[in-house]
Amino acid sequence: MIELMIVIVIIGILSSIAIPSYFSSKEKAKMAATISEIKILEKMIQTYNIDHDSYPETLEDLGMKAPQDPWGNPYQYLKIEGSGKKGVGKMRKDHNMVPVNSDFDLYSKGKDGKSQTPFTSKASRDDIVRANNGRYIGLVSDY
Repeated sequence: MIELMIVIVIIGILSSIAIPSYFSSKEKAKMAATISEIKILEKMIQTYNIDHDSYPETLEDLGMKAPQDPWGNPYQYLKIEGSGKKGVGKMRKDHNMVPVNSDFDLYSKGKDGKSQTPFTSKASRDDIVRANNGRYIGLVSDY
């Protein structure tokens, strides 16, 4: 009976170590997949711009139904270049409240599915964004 109790305790300890590690790895995989998908969407948008001499108005203009991130939320897109927007409205802004892109914004709202335009907002910390006109793609919290 004591041996059985020892085995149960050992299994409990091992599972308490393994389960959080598993969920952490799963979230890292979702973030990596999101970054890859944003890069693919970015290339599709750039190709559309070359073909039509203008960025698409929506992601549906690329010929696909609204793509979703690994958390089941639709990717967010905002055409900036050629739209008349100059630093106001829904454009994503960095910690100094300066727009992070001049061509288009493309991002995922992240795990919580919430977002606000400034990177300083708590709701934006887990967003995965395209910034500096594509020179940065990653977490807002790492930007």
